[in-house]
Amino acid sequence: MPAAPTASRRQFLALLGISAAAVGCGTATAGGGARRSAGQVTTLKYQGSAGAVTPPELAADLGLLGDLRLEWVGNTISGPQDIQSAATGQTHFGGAFNGAVVKLAASRAPVTAVISYYGVDEHAYSGYYVLEDSPLRTARDLLGRKVGMNTLGAHAQALLDIYLGRNGIPKAEAAKVESLVVPPVSTEQALRQKQIDVGVLGGVLRDKAVAAGGIRPLFSDFDLLGRFSAGTYVMTKRFIGENPDTVRTFTTGVAGAIEWSRTTPRDEVVARMTEIVAKRGRNEDASALRYWRSYGVGAAGGRIQEEEFRLWVDWLAERGEVKPGRPAPSDLYTNEFNDLGKG
Repeated sequence: MPAAPTASRRQFLALLGISAAAVGCGTATAGGGARRSAGQVTTLKYQGSAGAVTPPELAADLGLLGDLRLEWVGNTISGPQDIQSAATGQTHFGGAFNGAVVKLAASRAPVTAVISYYGVDEHAYSGYYVLEDSPLRTARDLLGRKVGMNTLGAHAQALLDIYLGRNGIPKAEAAKVESLVVPPVSTEQALRQKQIDVGVLGGVLRDKAVAAGGIRPLFSDFDLLGRFSAGTYVMTKRFIGENPDTVRTFTTGVAGAIEWSRTTPRDEVVARMTEIVAKRGRNEDASALRYWRSYGVGAAGGRIQEEEFRLWVDWLAERGEVKPGRPAPSDLYTNEFNDLGKG
């Protein structure tokens, strides 16, 4: 992502400093450090991702969560699973593709998105890759072929549907494209061994695979939609109501970590992330972190935009998975607790 203009960068760094100080002191300011009322939760259970550093983990290491502590309970297998864990109280927050959040809310799960945490830009995107010598070059070539992705009914499948639709493939024919679940860490190998015809690769796993050579992209989500935030962290409405100060500290701290990652030289960010992985002692391979470039979050401070939900409400309605306009996009999220992303 291009560097922010100097004035804007200074404003964010100044605001970030104010927020960090407020969180650390616990003062009753609007900078994300409102004093926590007695009885509010101070330890947040969550799921991580092997070999990666999530924005909350980065925020904790940067000291942006004040007295909040993160308790890792394992690694998530997918976004939908992660937010389901949050909805059922196994964790305090979970993150997923916004379409998955829509589906969870449509099933009457009482959750609210509080901050965007990943997205798509020219550095952070998911590409749909084939082998260099593959005959697949157009949308129609995908009919009858296997596409490997991390989970079904989420980001990767949504973008595949959009790609097929924009290239004139009717729904009946699009159903001939077989989407298969393949763990992200195994996608490159499955593609090279021709177990799948197309592999969806994103972030550091994409860059690592591209660097090895022998593959080429058919298209990417950045090609289709440009820059946008694609996923949010959710919490239950009850937890938010009972722990508003905790939610504010968490959300504003994560926003600060996102902005720190934007305004800090990439080499420093990668070095910090590598140290975090080494310190937490989970027996992980951190080598892929050297390819990290961006979290891809669209708006400043992870502010959630209504259109980032409207797109997926419409897509799911078209698929018959939710009723048109239900749930209403504006009912799915709040920016109230994000002191760095209020506008």
